[in-house]
Amino acid sequence: MVVAQDNDPFQSNRCQLVPLPEHQISFRIDGVEMTRWHYGTQYPRPFFYPFNGPSSGVSLTRMGHPGASDHDHHRSVWFAFHKVNEDLNFWADGTGTQIRQKRWFAYQDGDDEAIMACGLGYFDGEGVEVMAQETVAAILPMGNDGYGLELQITLQPPADRDTTELQRTNFGFLAVRVATTISEHFGGGRLTNSEGVISETNVFGKTAEWMDYSGPVVVGTGRSREIVTEGITYMDHPSNPHHPAKWHVRSDGWMGASVCMDAGMTITKAKPLILRYLLVAHRDGY
Repeated sequence: MVVAQDNDPFQSNRCQLVPLPEHQISFRIDGVEMTRWHYGTQYPRPFFYPFNGPSSGVSLTRMGHPGASDHDHHRSVWFAFHKVNEDLNFWADGTGTQIRQKRWFAYQDGDDEAIMACGLGYFDGEGVEVMAQETVAAILPMGNDGYGLELQITLQPPADRDTTELQRTNFGFLAVRVATTISEHFGGGRLTNSEGVISETNVFGKTAEWMDYSGPVVVGTGRSREIVTEGITYMDHPSNPHHPAKWHVRSDGWMGASVCMDAGMTITKAKPLILRYLLVAHRDGY
């Protein structure tokens, strides 16, 4: 057996991205998977799942709505937008549209973070691309045993178009569906924003620098079963348009920073839309 030395250039980095079969990328810290990127074309759009708690190892997000059968488009952590150009819906399933990963640009491991860069395309029902998205996703360790998923997306018209229209809507671009136990309605969780305001009624549509969804997480079974408190803090970057963001949130376990809640916008090649967010998985209170 060969033992790696501190100056060994082949020593494993603390943060790693591991490509897997079936169009998946595992995001790992110290060899433990924190989240996974799914980009197979069998799905209407790519997503991250699971999004594991830093202490429990249990996913803090879920696939689908726990009480509504028509919300299968809620896939853990995902990118989507409701109204592109006149009437193209990239939010709901069954609309004929699709967001596809066109290519990956880079995977980079490191001790402080691991980074994935890829290109996505928004395609209408005829397979015509109407918007392009460059995506940079980084996994990074944080204090108190937590970790962050840092995301930057650059949205612009495709190569053969000059503009893309984003219509007014509450839905888009980054959405998070938390686990059932963390939601206010179905579990014992709580919504809190950066202003210290709690609950859907008080935070919906209000501006805040960040939104947090935290609650109980069940670990183990039988006599080894215990309940810990973990959550996700969703941060809006100061450089984002209309920062601090207005938030579309629900007590049933959903949260998203709304880019076009008050008005739509036109994006061009000369003036693309650049958005940055940070999702922090944490234990106890953030």
